[in-house]
Amino acid sequence: MNLLTRFKHASRELVLFAAAALVLGMALSIVNSTFNNFLNERFHLTGFERSFLEFPRELPGFLVVFVSAALWFLGTHRLGVFSMLLAGIGAFLIGFASPSYWVMVVWLFIYSMGDHLFMPIASTIGMQLARKGQDGRRLGQINSIRNAATILGSFLVFVGFRYLGFSFPVTFGLAAAFFLLAAYLLYRMTPERTTEGRSYLQLHREYKLYYALNVISGARKQIFITFAPWVLVQVFEQPTQIMATLYTIGGLIGILFQPLLGWTIDRFGERFVLAADAVILVFVCFGYGFAKFIFPPDIAFLVVCAMFLLDQMIFSVSMARATYIKKIAREPGHIQPALTAAVTIDHVFSISAALVGGLVWNALGFQYVFLLGAALAVVNLFTALRVKLPQPQAEAEGAGA
Repeated sequence: MNLLTRFKHASRELVLFAAAALVLGMALSIVNSTFNNFLNERFHLTGFERSFLEFPRELPGFLVVFVSAALWFLGTHRLGVFSMLLAGIGAFLIGFASPSYWVMVVWLFIYSMGDHLFMPIASTIGMQLARKGQDGRRLGQINSIRNAATILGSFLVFVGFRYLGFSFPVTFGLAAAFFLLAAYLLYRMTPERTTEGRSYLQLHREYKLYYALNVISGARKQIFITFAPWVLVQVFEQPTQIMATLYTIGGLIGILFQPLLGWTIDRFGERFVLAADAVILVFVCFGYGFAKFIFPPDIAFLVVCAMFLLDQMIFSVSMARATYIKKIAREPGHIQPALTAAVTIDHVFSISAALVGGLVWNALGFQYVFLLGAALAVVNLFTALRVKLPQPQAEAEGAGA
């Protein structure tokens, strides 16, 4: 009843954005749940063709700062609308107009550009809609909604293919419809003032620690996205349903954990949360890399599953970086450009980490990839301990503690 009452008293803007987050989460989940099977059944890809797809899929993450700068006149909300339109058009064309692999690659680039453009926008709007001192809590609530939407989207795909005779065009068409609905909901929101394009292309000396945190984050991200699942699939030889089960369990945990993490950021501060994330990641990396050599096979598998779920939970600590830049920004117009630059920085180093990690895995063994990850976590710890808020805000937090 309390949640229902709070929803009824929420502002129109918050309701629209929460609804947009819900349908966006469902759209992304539908695409992610079906894309690999679509590739396999439609195109029967070679190893090179599948690995090449990572380039058009990740390139928009690098280009996002330049595209945002070119479209500065749209403002945050209208740029969000444009990003959802791109994602919807890309998803629709993947499903209905992909006669060949190389044509599909073009549509994938369009879809991915829309997806990546929206990443910094989601944090920007979420913090705009937060009460003072509750930025983390608001981002946690929005992420929790997207977690629930991910589960709903995956369930829809499962039911559709098992009982309703869904085909790939149907699922990509549904995803496109959800993206377009998200675009409409964002369009209904009140536009805000625009940020000049040159702001997106400037790196400010005052924010160098924030940029450094994103350099490390980009490399750390690949541990969860690429190498952690590969340990389960290749080293422990687990089937697809085990991976799907772990992602579902992680999504269910995230519905409760995301708001708690947001509250922790507001209550204890970004430095505490970022430092705790780094410490936990050290243990997670050792669990991934050495459980197989320390424990019996069954126990080792359970340990790695636990590490995977823990890793999935702390992956959302990116919220703390978003609230940190808001607190240290000299002016509000710097926030979205800094968040956008962070996406580009993140992708430069995540792509590099994927290449280096793959070489290390093949040359030395998978455990050395996670030793490298643990070393990055230690660097991240010392970087996080340097996080400080501007003096007035730091005092205010101390007074409220």
